Amino acid sequence: MDKAWSVVGARLPMLDAGAKVKGTAQFTDDLFLPGMLHGRILRSPLPHAKILHIDTSRAEKLAGVKGIITGKDIPDRKYGIVPKAKDEHALARQKVRYIGDAVAAVCAVDPESAEEALELIRVDYEELPAVFDPLDAIKEGAPLVHDDVPNNISTSIRKEFGEGEKAFDDCDHVFEDTFYSQAVNHAPLEPHAALAQFDPQREEMVIWSSTQIPFFLRRNLSTTILLPESKIRVIKPKVGGGFGGKIDMFAKDFCACWFARQLGRPVKFVYEREEVFIATRQRHPMYVTVKTGMKKDGAIHAQRFWAYADGGAYNSTAPLMITLSCYFLMVPYRVPNLIYEGYHVYTNKPVGGAMRGHGIPQARFAVERQLDKIAVRMGIDPAELRIKNSIHAGEDHPGGFIINTCGFAESVEKAAEAIGWKEKRGKMPFGRGVGLGGASFPSGVSNMSHLASGAVVQLGQDGAVTVLTGAADIGQGAETVIAQIVAEELGVRLDDIRVTAADTGITPLDPGTFGSGVTVRAGNAARLAAVALKKKLFAFVAGKLEADPEDLVAKDRRIYVKGSPDQGFSLQDAVKAYRYADLPMPIIGRGSWMAPAQEPTTLLKGDGNFAPNYSFMTQAAEVEVDTETGRIKVVKMVTAHDCGTPINPLLVEGQLEGSIMGGMGQALFENVIVEKGQVMNPSFLDYGFPTAMEMPEMEGIQVVTDDPLGPFGAKES
Repeated sequence: MDKAWSVVGARLPMLDAGAKVKGTAQFTDDLFLPGMLHGRILRSPLPHAKILHIDTSRAEKLAGVKGIITGKDIPDRKYGIVPKAKDEHALARQKVRYIGDAVAAVCAVDPESAEEALELIRVDYEELPAVFDPLDAIKEGAPLVHDDVPNNISTSIRKEFGEGEKAFDDCDHVFEDTFYSQAVNHAPLEPHAALAQFDPQREEMVIWSSTQIPFFLRRNLSTTILLPESKIRVIKPKVGGGFGGKIDMFAKDFCACWFARQLGRPVKFVYEREEVFIATRQRHPMYVTVKTGMKKDGAIHAQRFWAYADGGAYNSTAPLMITLSCYFLMVPYRVPNLIYEGYHVYTNKPVGGAMRGHGIPQARFAVERQLDKIAVRMGIDPAELRIKNSIHAGEDHPGGFIINTCGFAESVEKAAEAIGWKEKRGKMPFGRGVGLGGASFPSGVSNMSHLASGAVVQLGQDGAVTVLTGAADIGQGAETVIAQIVAEELGVRLDDIRVTAADTGITPLDPGTFGSGVTVRAGNAARLAAVALKKKLFAFVAGKLEADPEDLVAKDRRIYVKGSPDQGFSLQDAVKAYRYADLPMPIIGRGSWMAPAQEPTTLLKGDGNFAPNYSFMTQAAEVEVDTETGRIKVVKMVTAHDCGTPINPLLVEGQLEGSIMGGMGQALFENVIVEKGQVMNPSFLDYGFPTAMEMPEMEGIQVVTDDPLGPFGAKES
């Protein structure tokens, strides 16, 4: 790490930490507008049924009710987060496909009146046969969730690298195992919400939404409410957790906008906790069968996978999810020969979507668990097995990945050392032991269009800096990291920076928060904008100092000649002189960055590099099992993580600790229990997840690499 850096690499609190601690940060449900109405959504009680008739007459007569809409009242326009996988209406038309499908929406003067109105709506259904397991759904004669999708397979991918099946003939050992990964809910503290206001004179819509992707939401709203994108402004307030669950557009977004335009008053929708569980998104349950061929020296020679993802009733991010599951079987280990068959299958259940890892954790769980079993069968140390098969930077990759930096082997070594691997493995009392697993993840993806990020940096006459970025901070600290990058480039302090973000009306285009790509995409864009601004100012100051602009340095709120700190100006004096020279103020720099990619590429059809760079990590745990009750206690968890060069080590640690809680939740506590399509535990009282009482001793280890494409060598954060 460059010791000359002043802001990058510093352990600084988030810009909004104070507001969140004091309770003054505003989330969507904290917003109120004069004359605001409240909306609620009527949801299907059946997993699969035709809608024969909807009678809203009684509800319309209820005092306080201002509007009711059904699927027949809105345009017949399907939407979806992935353009080629659009299969969802804002309100169900003709039939419902899962318990929780949106059937009608009510708008009233208060939430209570809206809720009462829902009970007065009568819906006549013709119940249809339903299917609840993907392995049943693909069988001949199974009920079709979508009539135009044979065998309920909405998306599939088959990829083959190397010698394919023939490679298993050259293996000394072949192992085959099947694994299942259960459904998990994101369980964000903030439920999904939206508030919309329409200006009839200008025919413009403004919506405040708890979203991770404002610009994609604007596109889906334009498609469904039939307004040009230029007439829709999406503003993201503070978001109380997303984890992928706030990527999609939901009925609350559409209905808030529709009623706002129809009634001429602001309209707010806030989901109840039960709705978050049954009617938003969840991690895909997945069956994975792994066949692995090994050489006798412990080298992985060939693997074959069959994956069946339970997508629930709609696609959401299905094509990307199933593709990620495939390609990230090729890192962090060297797999010269691989065959993958992956299927996204419709069922009459809640919808699967993006969730922290986005299809990769299910596949990696299967791989890592089987590697442990293989290590025992072959008599090899599991840590040594992983190090031996570790991929390295610069290697040719069978899938075309370009691995510029890779700290995976080092992460295994450091995690093993921190957990006491050599001292504890196989030497502890019965019921207590240690284990570890590895993984890799993209730092952004570069296999589709519209993934460029833009930024505008403005320097005002008082030396204050304003950054406009489309990046969506959902609690991970994106705005803070972007501010640190700009502050470092301009030689100012973090408290000199003001960030305005994620407002489609005033900020540059940005794809949003997903795939751990914000630091690389938005960070690079912000740095380029700061460089452009600095170039203008340096050209002016160089004339005053009779120096070459290339020899100037911006640091400690000063601009001076390199090696001669006394030969220069304070930033404020430089800006003052710039202004007095009648040059345009504020001084503005613009930047845009997109990952190197063949545009557009589709990995469902071709191969190629998936991301600008890749992060690598190993987690190790010490676990104690009560042999009488079966109760499991995680004693200690270590995460060794290569995220490039950390822009803010404090925020990296927070992310690592969050990953520990999330991983523990899925492994030991969390399971969305569904019986015949009905979610049985849709509340924080019934849904299991770890609390502070269950958290183990935690240790985060940052494996530092210097990535050539990331800002200041960063990958993820």
